[in-house]
Amino acid sequence: MSTTPTTTLSAGSHQHHHHRARRLRNFILPDGREVHIALSPEDAETLRQRLNAIRGPDEPFDLVISGSPEHLDHLRTAHTHHENRREALKQKHGEEAFDEFENVRAELEALGSELHMLTDHAVSLDANFSKYGYSAHLRSYDHSEPGSSASSISGFHDPDHEKRDWEAEKRNGRIMKIYKKPTVRQYFHKGLLWRASETTEVASFELFVDLLYVGILAINGDHVGEDPTGHELLRFSITFIMSWKIWSDLALVISWFETDDILQRVSVIVIMVCLFGLTTNMIEGLHDTYTMLVSFYLASRFFMGSYYIMLAGTVPMVRGVMIMQAILTIIPGVLWIGSTQVEYPQRLGLIWTAIVIELTAGMLVVVVIRGGKFISKRLGEWSDRVFEFYPAVNIEHKTERTNAFVALVFGYSVVAIIYQNAAHFGLNAFFGKAALGLVQAFCFNWIYFELDGADLFQHAIRRNVASALLWSSVHLPFIMSFVLAAGSLSKLVVATDCHDAELEDLTEFYQHKSEHEIPIGLRWFYCAGLGIALFCMGLISISHIHKDAPGTRIPKRYRLINRFIICIILICLPLSHSSLNSLHLISTTTGLTIWVLVLELWGMSCWGESFFGEKRACKYTARCKISKKDLESAVKGGHVIKVEELKERGEKGMYVGA
Repeated sequence: MSTTPTTTLSAGSHQHHHHRARRLRNFILPDGREVHIALSPEDAETLRQRLNAIRGPDEPFDLVISGSPEHLDHLRTAHTHHENRREALKQKHGEEAFDEFENVRAELEALGSELHMLTDHAVSLDANFSKYGYSAHLRSYDHSEPGSSASSISGFHDPDHEKRDWEAEKRNGRIMKIYKKPTVRQYFHKGLLWRASETTEVASFELFVDLLYVGILAINGDHVGEDPTGHELLRFSITFIMSWKIWSDLALVISWFETDDILQRVSVIVIMVCLFGLTTNMIEGLHDTYTMLVSFYLASRFFMGSYYIMLAGTVPMVRGVMIMQAILTIIPGVLWIGSTQVEYPQRLGLIWTAIVIELTAGMLVVVVIRGGKFISKRLGEWSDRVFEFYPAVNIEHKTERTNAFVALVFGYSVVAIIYQNAAHFGLNAFFGKAALGLVQAFCFNWIYFELDGADLFQHAIRRNVASALLWSSVHLPFIMSFVLAAGSLSKLVVATDCHDAELEDLTEFYQHKSEHEIPIGLRWFYCAGLGIALFCMGLISISHIHKDAPGTRIPKRYRLINRFIICIILICLPLSHSSLNSLHLISTTTGLTIWVLVLELWGMSCWGESFFGEKRACKYTARCKISKKDLESAVKGGHVIKVEELKERGEKGMYVGA
């Protein structure tokens, strides 16, 4: 009898690798030495102590961290050994018998895979791949099984999935804890991205925070339109970046860690109060209320810094990154404090130095962590030791939060153009300019969400570090420039410098807001804001890899060239201020925006495709209520399920589609 060691499955002996009970937690090498797999260094230490207690001195074992080079080497050794055994069995029993066995095994795996796809399994990560792109360096882990891991690229299904769902349902009635130890949602370790198996949803309190930014956008945007000067642009830029920094830090921490306790909600309230105080001091922020502005801002920033220090103590796995984040909070904070002791305009040097550090320091840390070994060997060794584990951005949460904020910005542009009519017949130039502004905002929304942000082969965050940094950093100038244009548009809509725009046709409030001559600064704010916003949207599109079907009418790079040319035209429009009144200006910018949209829609289609209907006959599908047990029985038995008969089978077979 052969005594060759065989691989041991700790969770059962099911052999189908597509849908086995669990991933390997231990296996045996050809020399008889057993290899145990731990998810993290902390788990490794716990597992080592347990194994030393239950195993004798004559039972040696190896302990490796999942995904490490040692783990891969042992797997390759065992794999090679079993490949050799396979060839030996083929020679021993004959090629014909061996091939017959292989065919039977392949059929079983195909049927098992089909059963797996037809049943209700956890496929959230598969959906994530289809939306944001595939990555071979992504793995998932389960909070409830610290010693096991699941690959998100294998269609893995845990048989305890339904059990855990039931446990989650039972927990729904329990009280929310005051404090719960934070859990890292996803992290990088030795080039692999490990993430929790469940998806990260946007919490309701995050959307509540966004409501405060509705007021921030309105205050900043409206005031910059009332006073289109360089000083006002400076004030707008500084105060908007301060509020954006608070929002981005809060979204980042929530994306990094899962807590879901009362303390988290209280922390959000504290930050919101600080943000509210910042908002009330924006208009005179560079002069009379500057000290109060900075005080509320630093209160929020230092509160986040103390939270980083707390996380460094409670989550030692990412302690290095948390301490670095706290340091990066303190350094610009010192500059902000120093700026309160200097008079305007000398304080601008300290202000912009602090802003540059806050916006770029996090990127530099990522560059050091990922590329320190290319800078110097000593730096690489230090970064590998200190930042062996570092939290990663959750792609679903980051994109959902960013999309929600961009939607707020587009929403502000719609609110800004609303005015009140006082004429009996209100179809005049005011209405025409407002309608054109509405069409323009809709086109920008269409381009951003449904063209640049959809049909992705690979999202910028998943593509590589450079594209992820580009995607995240470009959103700030994109949002700022569009808010600047929207605030200026609110003044252009009620301007009376064109035909059929009588001042008496507006209510009293908008009569005070109206101007007969458009300031040159307002033209520059509006046109340059639109041009820069469209340019930034082009950079966002470049950061993604889209699915370009063969036979596309106009490749993506040529469509982007057209977009950048339109950006230049938009930015240069104020140079012709003597020949363009407010109606002509808005009509021109809206027409250029529509041109970009139309060219994108036509160019991304394929030759031979029709924009009207389908060439093939229309087909209808139905959704039928049928139990999983009946489906599995039908597949195993080779039976055909007739949809027409399901409606006669009662509740399980109710026909609900047509």
